[in-house]
Amino acid sequence: MFVGHETLAFALVALAAVHYGLGRERALALGVAAGLFAAIPDVDMAYAPLGLLTVHSADALAAANAFWGASTAVHRAVTHSLVVAPFAAAVFALAATRTHRHRALAGAGALALVGLTLAVSGVLGGAVMVLYALAGLAVAILARRRLDLGPRALAATALVGLLTHPFGDLLTGTPPDFLYPLPWHLLAARPQPFADPTLDLLAAFALELTCLWAGVYAYHRVSGTPLREPLHGRAAAGAAYALAALVITPPTLDVSYHFVFSVVAVGAVGVVEPTKRRLPDPASAAVTGLAAVTAAGVGYTLAYLLL
Repeated sequence: MFVGHETLAFALVALAAVHYGLGRERALALGVAAGLFAAIPDVDMAYAPLGLLTVHSADALAAANAFWGASTAVHRAVTHSLVVAPFAAAVFALAATRTHRHRALAGAGALALVGLTLAVSGVLGGAVMVLYALAGLAVAILARRRLDLGPRALAATALVGLLTHPFGDLLTGTPPDFLYPLPWHLLAARPQPFADPTLDLLAAFALELTCLWAGVYAYHRVSGTPLREPLHGRAAAGAAYALAALVITPPTLDVSYHFVFSVVAVGAVGVVEPTKRRLPDPASAAVTGLAAVTAAGVGYTLAYLLL
């Protein structure tokens, strides 16, 4: 789950802003900021490409396993903590102010985060926290300058983005270390709602799609644009992906690449218009492509259950 983190945070904040009477532009700005902050915890994946250096063959599966294996060294720990998030949100908001005192406090807070992580997790954890802090500071400064958000708005949107992100990872891979750096763990293992590992994967895929649709709905609800306007009927062609259940090995969370890459490729339906030589507008491509992928996911799930 990568994009779903951002769209869920965007949806929650944008819809809440409209509900409490803020204007459309302000609500969208707050939602965008929350979405950007929600992307920050995954900076810990920057270490994962180093795993490719250990691969000595051209086998794609071996490379993928090395990539994800290296990611587990620091992924979903330092940056996915519900304990760290409130402190980090305050640091990011203070850093974007125009007051030297507040910036000094932000710098001290960032150094404290890095120092704590170094003490608890060593050099690798400390390096990841440096990336986390730099990414958060960059997003906060960008949101202040481009979206005209003040410290309170930045703190609130950062808090929503950072706190919601870990929960989106519950159904995939290693559970986040919610209480880092405390020695307790909320979850020892990933929840497995089904006895069938393929259904576990499909549940995680459904969660991602739900988060994406939440973002799409929120944007159209806040902007006042009808959702059906950018949606093209050719998205229904995605249902043909159900035939894939007859030819591909049932995917699991451990081996899912063949399913993920092929089902996401169905989204190209949103870009290709057979009757026109020009590309569709981005909104139509995104919504139609997402609808096609959703139809593909539903079709595959039904076919898998019936086989």
